[in-house]
Amino acid sequence: MREARRTTLKDIAESLGVSVNTVSRALSDKDSVGLETRKRVKAEAERLGYVPNSTARSLVLGSASTLGMVITNPSNPFYAQLISGMEQHCRRHGYSLLLMATEESLANERRAAEELLRRGVDGVLVVTVQEGAEHWRRFRAAGVPLVLINRDVPELNADLVGVDHVKGGYEAARHAVAQGARKIYFLEEDLGVSAVADRVEGYRRAMADSGLPVEPDTMIKVPTRRLEQSAMPWDPSEAYRLAREVVRSAQRPMAFVAGNDYFALGVYRVADEAGLRIPDDILVVGYGGHPFAPYVIPSLTTVELPAADIAVSAVDHMLMRLDRREAAGTPEQILFPPRLVVRASSGGGGT
Repeated sequence: MREARRTTLKDIAESLGVSVNTVSRALSDKDSVGLETRKRVKAEAERLGYVPNSTARSLVLGSASTLGMVITNPSNPFYAQLISGMEQHCRRHGYSLLLMATEESLANERRAAEELLRRGVDGVLVVTVQEGAEHWRRFRAAGVPLVLINRDVPELNADLVGVDHVKGGYEAARHAVAQGARKIYFLEEDLGVSAVADRVEGYRRAMADSGLPVEPDTMIKVPTRRLEQSAMPWDPSEAYRLAREVVRSAQRPMAFVAGNDYFALGVYRVADEAGLRIPDDILVVGYGGHPFAPYVIPSLTTVELPAADIAVSAVDHMLMRLDRREAAGTPEQILFPPRLVVRASSGGGGT
């Protein structure tokens, strides 16, 4: 029994008695081929079960029509929204998105970079682990543009599109001060990336502008779980343990500002076990705008991140680089402001 063979442009051409070039131009909707001929070619291609060979097409056009996306953890709700938004925007412009996850591992990131180079992607959108840049410099040397997402690597001289996390940390802490809190504990992940450092900087600026000290015990580093598991980037249990120690020893009134909404969940449990009321006894402000925030009781005040805006802007910047055929050039940095959403956990509206 003969193995089934993939239908080619030549098969369609021979069936219709036209040239392969005519078939190719007809399937690409070129005006140089009459409308009736285009209809005949497309009908015959469908009848024969023709599927375009994207690899062969990329050799002809000099483009794979594919963008690589390297991300640290796709289960992070913010990054999940980015992936969805970027994939949709790529599709609108005729590009496919090839996704690779690194789980905050430099070794995984290097492997992902090697694979994307091998596949000949047109450009790469990347959330880096921020350890080393040599593997990304190879793309620049090859004329393949990079757009960094949410984390900067200054030595790469690449476009950066992300969140203004300094503003986010500032707004969260300033809101707690405006609600009457004077001793504000900041629960932040112990991870050496720019987004974390920027949120800490925002918190420090807010405290300074409010005339409040940042005491050593108010900066609480929550051990990261990203390097140990891929199912969820954050674990409320460590924030719960550390917040419980604070509640047992601290003077009230006070507030907790969390670097992500999952850490805020740990504070909720501490308050419940200690018989404390949120927000009457403890104010809580989260970060990230995760889907559960409006539904916990009391509803969680949080800083929402503009994932959709970042997704569109990042892809647009990549397409701009491709249209100009310039992988380098003067880099552009676009940081979108996050939005503080006030709810019941900080004395705002809701239940």
